[in-house]
Amino acid sequence: MIKNEEASLSIKRIACITVLLIFLLGIGVMATNIQLNNVKIILSNNYEMNVLTTKTKVSEVLEENHIVVLPEETVVPNADSDITNNKTITITKASENENDVIKLAEENSEVSMEQLLGDYTPIVEKIITEQVEIPFETITKDAENASGDTTSKVITQGKNGLKEITYKAKFRNDIEIERTVLSEKVITEPVNKVVQVNKKVVTTRSSSNTRTATTNPATSASTSLAKKVAGKTPVVKTFNTSAYCSCSKCCGKSTGITSSGAKASSWYTLAAGSGYPIGTVIYIPYFKNKPNGGWFVVQDRGGAISNNRLDVYMGTHSQALQFGRKTLECYVYM
Repeated sequence: MIKNEEASLSIKRIACITVLLIFLLGIGVMATNIQLNNVKIILSNNYEMNVLTTKTKVSEVLEENHIVVLPEETVVPNADSDITNNKTITITKASENENDVIKLAEENSEVSMEQLLGDYTPIVEKIITEQVEIPFETITKDAENASGDTTSKVITQGKNGLKEITYKAKFRNDIEIERTVLSEKVITEPVNKVVQVNKKVVTTRSSSNTRTATTNPATSASTSLAKKVAGKTPVVKTFNTSAYCSCSKCCGKSTGITSSGAKASSWYTLAAGSGYPIGTVIYIPYFKNKPNGGWFVVQDRGGAISNNRLDVYMGTHSQALQFGRKTLECYVYM
């Protein structure tokens, strides 16, 4: 009886060991079929985390770890791809250039690879400091008691001033595409030139400052403004000419809206005194090689603009400063 019990106990032990071996063997087979991966995830803020996962698809790994990719972020490898050999997932914020390229590609399926690569060229910002001359003004004083043979007398010689301007400039392919003024500092104030003249001389100069043109430049020009006044005879007059832009320093506002209600345009808009009605066409030969061929239209006024002064609208403040002030002959079509 005792021997039978011992034999039965041995059989039970053998059965238990066999079941255990089968269980362990099954776990081993499952382990070989399911691989556990150690994956590094680098977030857009440069935070790194290591996770253990059985997932192989990038989107599944991110979802398993509750990581959401924002619209402005990109994932490498692609979310629909499998984990690469280095087992690293990198999330970065798409740059402004990358967003532009993606938008361009989405909007135009026929865009060329050269165009995409050109738009992807990075923009480089630089801080530039320049010294620019401040042109002096000429102030005329009448000499009421001067003798008849007096023409003019310089009381004070004029001298240009100097100021330092700091810009933030943007470059693409070493070409400047944008410039913003950061600060301006006057180094030397300009000294105005003061000229004393006889009233009779002023009257003579004023009359000789204006004459009827012997030829009409509009007949040989092809611009729309020239064609508009081709049948008119212009008056030739000399103007003290400066330049301005739509910034608050030039206009006290930055809307770019002129006195006529139209938006100012480069190589088109002029500011003139009230003696020249809005819409007056003026040809300035000095600008004949510019995009407009030298043809402008009066669209704006200005507090400092008298009938012997003109202000040419330019696209940037730096261009206006570089132009300075010049005495130019102009053809006025009234």
